[in-house]
Amino acid sequence: MKSTMQSPPLLISSLLRHGTTIHGDSEVVTWTAEGPRRLSYREVGQHAAQLAHALRSLGITGDQRVGTFMWNNAEHLTAYLAVPSMGAVLHALNIRLYPEQLVYVARHGGSEVVIVDNTLAAPFARLVEHLPAVRHVIVSGPVDDATREALASPPHVEAVHDYATLLADQPATFDWPEHLDENDASSMCYTSGTTGNPKGVAYSHRGNVLHSMGVAGTLGISSKDRLLIVVPLFHANAWGFPYCSMITGATLVMPDRFLQAEPLAAMIEAERVTGGAGVPTIWNDLLHHLDEHGADVSSCRMLMVGGSAAPPALIRAFADRYNIDIVHGWGMTEMSPVGSLALPPQGVEPGSEEYWRYKSSQGRLLYGVEGRLVGPDGSIVPSDGESVGELEVRGPWITDCYYANGTETATDLAEATAKFDDGWLRTGDVGRLSPNGYLTLTDRAKDVIKSGGEWISSVDLENAVMAHPDVLEASVVGVPDERWGERPLASVVLKPGTSTTVADLRAFLEGKVAHWQVPERWAVVEEVPKTSVGKFDKKQLRKRFAEGDLEVVTVD
Repeated sequence: MKSTMQSPPLLISSLLRHGTTIHGDSEVVTWTAEGPRRLSYREVGQHAAQLAHALRSLGITGDQRVGTFMWNNAEHLTAYLAVPSMGAVLHALNIRLYPEQLVYVARHGGSEVVIVDNTLAAPFARLVEHLPAVRHVIVSGPVDDATREALASPPHVEAVHDYATLLADQPATFDWPEHLDENDASSMCYTSGTTGNPKGVAYSHRGNVLHSMGVAGTLGISSKDRLLIVVPLFHANAWGFPYCSMITGATLVMPDRFLQAEPLAAMIEAERVTGGAGVPTIWNDLLHHLDEHGADVSSCRMLMVGGSAAPPALIRAFADRYNIDIVHGWGMTEMSPVGSLALPPQGVEPGSEEYWRYKSSQGRLLYGVEGRLVGPDGSIVPSDGESVGELEVRGPWITDCYYANGTETATDLAEATAKFDDGWLRTGDVGRLSPNGYLTLTDRAKDVIKSGGEWISSVDLENAVMAHPDVLEASVVGVPDERWGERPLASVVLKPGTSTTVADLRAFLEGKVAHWQVPERWAVVEEVPKTSVGKFDKKQLRKRFAEGDLEVVTVD
């Protein structure tokens, strides 16, 4: 028996229509050097229609790729809505990648039109000559003549356009196509390769809609919320928040290029922000700024953290000092990206040790995400909260393969094949699953320290070190050891003016982790190197150690 229900496709255009009409009075607030710039969702809808018409005039008539090279701002949100809704595919380029990686990703994705923020036009001009598929460049904001000439100089670039001028005479309505297949690609992001090139993930309309509904519902986002989205729109779909806002009507506060703690604190105070999303380093910097300089953050109830594990000390500090709930999330670019959120179950007393254990976990798997643990021999490990294995996942917003255009190397193809196991995505994360669906990760498979035949979790060590009040950041990697095979090396950033020594830090760890896990090797650094998305760059730390660029102190 079939149901009697209608089955319209789940498309990004449905989010656009809903958000810009039903929630037309909500707004996107873009931070500038002069203060906030405001645009209602109704106006965003009009601009999206104008952008779609403009892109049609430039030859985007099917599912061609349209790239963005932009900060988080109203224009980027407009592209997030317009490009997929017209049937094209949005490719948000990660502005923080190394030039060689950027060129590879842009060429592999094949964008024909790229929208660029004016403050990023000069670095993009140095790339565009290597991107032969790019026919048009659209610049949002004024640029000098030299930069414009540089953008237009490659022979394959037909024209460089001013964003506002290009949109000015276009109609403010658009007949968004309804015949699109909900399983067609709506957008693309690339994940870092381990030994090969970055891998492309093509998100579907259906997956994006379901993912955003899952995230919005689990976090309890509503039209009353004002969300500060620090996670870049070029990073893993901005965790779904651009589309969550269309579903719920939550106002978006976009920081543009003002990503330091001082302006973020000012945004929270001035815009009465209720929630936000960013990586641990962002919120760690904000915490220290608030401790030193203060700000009125009483409006803020929740800050989601993802990208890497949040130290338990950070979670507790925000709760104890500012009554802000840090919600730990876990996911991957391949997962659209959110797979779990750390909200303790009913009946757990807030502030209890059990409560903090749940808060420090990676959280409960969202509806739609199935998880299982696999042992080194390929056998399924019980989800009993104690057994450890590599996490594999599957679901409607999890990729089933990587995007391929025929230019991949043998290494690329081998890596891509190795990531999938009979319909499951191998995450590369090692940890435990409880019977009630809570995930606790102990490490990345490639970052586990194998010492004397035993595993040491670099994440657990990092959390323990960062619990010391004089430590700003800490990252732990395994380094070669003649006796044990590998031993942990802890690189730490200390607060200015502190007299704490590495011997003090080593003593601090005694009793908090097993004695044999306490690092003998320490390096005090000015900053822990970070990847393009704000994670600790452990590859760089290993390289610096191997090349003798770290001043390592050994304490027995």
